[in-house]
Amino acid sequence: MTQATDCQSSQRRLEVPVGWTMARFGDIYELSYGKGLPKSARNTHGKYPVYGSNGIVGCHDSYLVDGPVLVVGRKGTAGAVWFSPKPCWPIDTTYYVRDSDHIDIRFSFHLLTSLRLNQFDRSTAIPGLNRNDVYELAVNLPPLREQCRIAAKTDELFSEIDEGMESLRKARTQLATYRIAVLKHAFDGKLTAQWREDNRDRLETPEQLIARIKQDRAERYDQQLRNWKAAVREWEESGSVGRKPAAPRRLKTVSTPAEEETSSLNVLPDGWLWLTAESVGTVQLGRQRSPRNRSDNYATRYIRAANITEYGLDLSDVLDMDFGPHELATYRLEKGDLVLSEASGSAAQVGKPAIWNDQIPNCCFQNTVIRHRPYCREFAGYLLWLYRFYYVSGRFANIAGGVGINHLSAFKFAQVTIPLCPLAEQQEIVRLLGGRFAAIEQQEREIDSALKQADALRQAILNKALSGQLVSQDINDEPASALLKRVRIDREQTAKRATARMAGNRRAAKRTV
Repeated sequence: MTQATDCQSSQRRLEVPVGWTMARFGDIYELSYGKGLPKSARNTHGKYPVYGSNGIVGCHDSYLVDGPVLVVGRKGTAGAVWFSPKPCWPIDTTYYVRDSDHIDIRFSFHLLTSLRLNQFDRSTAIPGLNRNDVYELAVNLPPLREQCRIAAKTDELFSEIDEGMESLRKARTQLATYRIAVLKHAFDGKLTAQWREDNRDRLETPEQLIARIKQDRAERYDQQLRNWKAAVREWEESGSVGRKPAAPRRLKTVSTPAEEETSSLNVLPDGWLWLTAESVGTVQLGRQRSPRNRSDNYATRYIRAANITEYGLDLSDVLDMDFGPHELATYRLEKGDLVLSEASGSAAQVGKPAIWNDQIPNCCFQNTVIRHRPYCREFAGYLLWLYRFYYVSGRFANIAGGVGINHLSAFKFAQVTIPLCPLAEQQEIVRLLGGRFAAIEQQEREIDSALKQADALRQAILNKALSGQLVSQDINDEPASALLKRVRIDREQTAKRATARMAGNRRAAKRTV
């Protein structure tokens, strides 16, 4: 043994408290394989819980292993540890550890939790835990009586922490509910009811509001025509390569939805009106991403649904593909554009909105994104808050469709009804929501910080518990070295009995033949 190894061994021995011993995980515990159970056999009426790597996944009329027992995630949530005080059925994505006369099961639960077994996940697809890796871990084992003291004290402290964490989680849930309530009041007119009463002289009539939209829309259409003509000239001058730029669509009539279409909607305050998204601005999907659009000729950065988060745009990973000069007029984003995620594997993630502030010059967008460009650019802030409400309240999720991938679709979005109020009131709503949500987000940050601190405190308690610093050592306790010897003897005897049973079964099979 080298001098360096001698020093390391001495240091490790010094770290082991009096009466404790260091051992391989595999010398103390056996991780047994769970057994498959069809989903059809898991119900809510069975007597015994069924455990997967994520915890309880149903119930069954019989059990695989008597309790108490530890269940360890093998595939999926690799390394997660669950404690079942009663008989249960661990399925084939798990390991389990039986109760023992020599090791306190609650101490084992805290020990396995502290080891963070997910560190041994070496898979490239589905997370997986190889028990042979875990068996090589070196762990400190205390005497049995001290194990019981450690488990009791740790449970006591964790119980207090868990109560506090549960209160924090409830507070965060209440904040989420409050968010939706504030947004709902904003868009049914209740948030600004008093302001509206005090500022009637500043409010446009619905007729004036529609006139404003028509005027801004006409001006934008004229600009689109000029841009299109310029794009056609450029396309012709470049040899008419690729598709000819499409002419801007003719303007549709700005009109309020039919009365029968709004009969199921909230009654709006005087001066407000229902319009569709396409009456308020242009609605368009981005361009499809395909190999033929990849080259170095006109590499242009573009955003996709993955860039739109619940906290705004994440532009840390922006891809590029070819958008020819004649296509920029169609797909280039402008400051004040609203972008929404059009497609997602989860309906709840469809319609996530954000506002484009021209962070990347000449940036375009993919067909997993819907662009809503308001005719009146001053409406953008109000519409962003409205679409956040539609997103968090599930309005967009309810109208999304598809198999596997959920789509909002430009057509469905264009027909979404919008409660529109005078511009001055829109600006007041944006101001009020900005202030209230800043306060909500500050409270959420404080709650999240407190939860992280609680989690860190749990880990600190575990570290103390498993290093002999949480409870006192008792010189009268049987040393863990003697305990470990009995564990080894029991395991050897169990292995011999298993071998004898197998041999007996083989002899019986031969006699039958």
